[in-house]
Amino acid sequence: MSRCAAIKPNGERCKVEAIPDAQWCWSHHPDYQQARQRRASKAGKRGGRGRPVSELARLGARFEELADKVLCGEIERGVGAVVGQLLNGARACVRDGLLAREQEELVSRMEAIEAALEEQKSERRYGA
Repeated sequence: MSRCAAIKPNGERCKVEAIPDAQWCWSHHPDYQQARQRRASKAGKRGGRGRPVSELARLGARFEELADKVLCGEIERGVGAVVGQLLNGARACVRDGLLAREQEELVSRMEAIEAALEEQKSERRYGA
């Protein structure tokens, strides 16, 4: 396999292997520019894995604060129970959002793997 022929912005040559029958790697091949732009436009919009954790920590702190206020009599038990249920609903939404994001990531990774396998199969058929 040959190395990618692209020159990076710092003047250094790309060290990644080129795609078979091409002179560039996936990151520099002009045919994949739109796919790279689509992926880059999604960057940072999903929130990453840190936001749900901080949101769950914030909800946990609110649960503790609520429990303390109910125990010291500052908040009536019935009101505290309803607020606890509402906070629990918010926690479930955060958890479900995280699970949905993880599922989306897995699906996109599987689709990329399947596309790579199909490409390998077609290369074997035509290259034989």
